[in-house]
Amino acid sequence: MRRIRAAVTGAVALSLALTATACGGGTAPDGSGSNSEPRTLTYWASNQGPSVEADKKILQPELDRFEKETGIKVKLEVVPWSDLLNRILTVTTSGQGPDVLNIGNTWSASLQAGGALLPWDEKNLAAIGGKERFVDSALGSTGAPGQDPAAVPLYSMAYALYYNKKMFADAGIAKPPATWDELTEAGRKLAKDGHSALGVEGANLAENIHHVFVLGKQHGADFFTPDGKADFTNDGAVAAVKQYVDLMAAHKIVAPGNAEYAQNQSLSDFAKDRTAMVLWQTPAQTFAAQGMTPDEWGVAPAPVPSGTPGQGTAINSMVAGINIAVFKNTRNRDGALKFVKFMTGDAEQKTLNQAYGSVPPVKSAQQDPAFSGPALAVIRDTLAKSAAALPQVPEESQFETVVGTAVKELFADAAAGRPVTTESVRAKLDKAQQQMPKK
Repeated sequence: MRRIRAAVTGAVALSLALTATACGGGTAPDGSGSNSEPRTLTYWASNQGPSVEADKKILQPELDRFEKETGIKVKLEVVPWSDLLNRILTVTTSGQGPDVLNIGNTWSASLQAGGALLPWDEKNLAAIGGKERFVDSALGSTGAPGQDPAAVPLYSMAYALYYNKKMFADAGIAKPPATWDELTEAGRKLAKDGHSALGVEGANLAENIHHVFVLGKQHGADFFTPDGKADFTNDGAVAAVKQYVDLMAAHKIVAPGNAEYAQNQSLSDFAKDRTAMVLWQTPAQTFAAQGMTPDEWGVAPAPVPSGTPGQGTAINSMVAGINIAVFKNTRNRDGALKFVKFMTGDAEQKTLNQAYGSVPPVKSAQQDPAFSGPALAVIRDTLAKSAAALPQVPEESQFETVVGTAVKELFADAAAGRPVTTESVRAKLDKAQQQMPKK
């Protein structure tokens, strides 16, 4: 999932929304056409760029092109990440949703369980060119295993390590760290003279989850059992959370102020030479918007415990990205399918993923030379070799909320100088687990 991801709804509200049955909605019939002759669609796009206005400038010409080709007008609303999940849950309950919407790919199984999204069965997939057009890793985050996908991939991303070349040179560091030990060693050289070594978004629940999930994999652990039960207090999960918070609490390479960051402040610090490294998903557009030129920063695979990225305990990213979905109760299903086909077509995949600095999840578009540069090559390799999908379980969004909050609270403890111990981490995670629905 993409950049600005603030706190989402509590587990109780989410559970209520996901158990509600959608009861009619989609585009209103008056003046908007019908399923046999759709003339208008509503589209909720997620905020991918530096601002909502920047997204409108990128998307509107493409929507105009779709209207010219099909005669179907698309009414666009770009929804900030801080609002998107709550907005989706509200319309899931009411049944009065948009025709087409973007969702964070980690939400796919949770929203699928609510029944508000159109299942992508064989017939619907055939209408957009077939399932085989998409990269396997991206399809792994489209819904629960064994069920028809709840969405299809639109933009693919992965985490990588971005580093400030000048700050590295000034500190005498010849190459980016490849392991966590190397990162903390480099961090001690970089965290001086008012600068911090690594930026994090300690108050951003989703960012917290993404990183502790990956660290959990590196510790040989998951946050759910194979049958889908929450398992937040196993030794590997506890170690993963402690390792992440210890970047501030023990190693002192993350500034205490980062405990309050939730809206990309770490990227601003990086662009302004206040922080030497960030672990992020495709931030090039944000760096450029803040005046940083491509030659000022470098990119390398995110760290692993030892060796090189791969599978098993060498996983170094979650499968990040944006999916596009159709609201099940749309009255313009044919038009919505045409729009998804347009957005996942080769031409639009190249145009939009280039604009956003992401990688097309469509195989043929991904092969375009535009996506072979050094920065995107790291992302492509990560997605192909060393990324794992977050748990595709109905409770995934609650997991983001309760465990993300636990990590946020632990960062607050670290920033205040309170000890972060294995016992305190386990206690926070136990409290989070108690807030999950019982199976």
